[in-house]
Amino acid sequence: MFKVIEDFPKQFSWPAKVNNAKNYRSKNKFIVLGMGGSHLAADILNHHLDKEIIVHHSYGLPKLSDKTLKDYTIIASSFSGNTEEVIDGLKLALQKKLSVAVLAVGGKLIKMAKEKNLAYVQMPDLGLQPRMGLGLQTKALLALMRENKVARDLKSLANTKTKTYQKQGQKLAKQLKNKVPIIYACHYYETLAYNWKIKFNEDTKIPAFYNTFPELNHNEMNGFDHVLSTKHLSEKFHFIFLKDKNDHPRINKRMQVLQKLLTQRKFPVTIIELKGKNIWEKMFTNLIIADFTAFYLAGHYGIDPEPVQMVEQFKKLIK
Repeated sequence: MFKVIEDFPKQFSWPAKVNNAKNYRSKNKFIVLGMGGSHLAADILNHHLDKEIIVHHSYGLPKLSDKTLKDYTIIASSFSGNTEEVIDGLKLALQKKLSVAVLAVGGKLIKMAKEKNLAYVQMPDLGLQPRMGLGLQTKALLALMRENKVARDLKSLANTKTKTYQKQGQKLAKQLKNKVPIIYACHYYETLAYNWKIKFNEDTKIPAFYNTFPELNHNEMNGFDHVLSTKHLSEKFHFIFLKDKNDHPRINKRMQVLQKLLTQRKFPVTIIELKGKNIWEKMFTNLIIADFTAFYLAGHYGIDPEPVQMVEQFKKLIK
């Protein structure tokens, strides 16, 4: 796992290619079908591309009329290529004769794409868990969305050195031992906070939660204004604020005030500044910190961060 995190930036040098491109009737609006780690890249692009993107993580297709669906390209995204919800949605899209494309490492989806001459991007099989292939999935989606400029911008991340982020993650992991992480960010970076949560859930096998400013100031924070009879319910929480100096000034003020209030109530709060020359560098380098943090925290608990045994057990039980 350490080597996978260390080599993560290299994923951005991969030249994603659309196969069967002549059969690809791409629209300028997209519905991405994906579950778990296979929709994380779509979530990120949804927040930061000037395009309409609907991320659908369930069976079938979004509840839109057939006429409206024809305005979208349906992208079936599954890292393994075998995710049943995604396959179900793709089959329905084909029945409705919609514009479709496939994104996977292999499995049933790539087989369907080849048999039916569908446009597809096949990612290299590097033996990664879906959550660790975020760079590959982002490049693949950009190719299908014809976002060549963004893809070129991301290529510059391939030379990112991870040593500094490793040290930050190692330090934070020590602070988080025996704590439940609560990750907060502004609404603009909601996907980033969600990714942090997933790293803790899947790599460290611990509960973790996230929310966004300013919404959490209107509800969730009241749950931490504990009295003696409820103090035991939240005494394990450790708050992580993901902060961009370019956030709305009132968001920065809200973070500052909430940090003060939480500290007064004896909660530990860690501020992580997002740094980089553009939005992509800020987000993906921040996620390297998340990866290293979850990795080292797993080590503190004596846990193998790679397998997701409960997910695999669940899949077998629902067959």
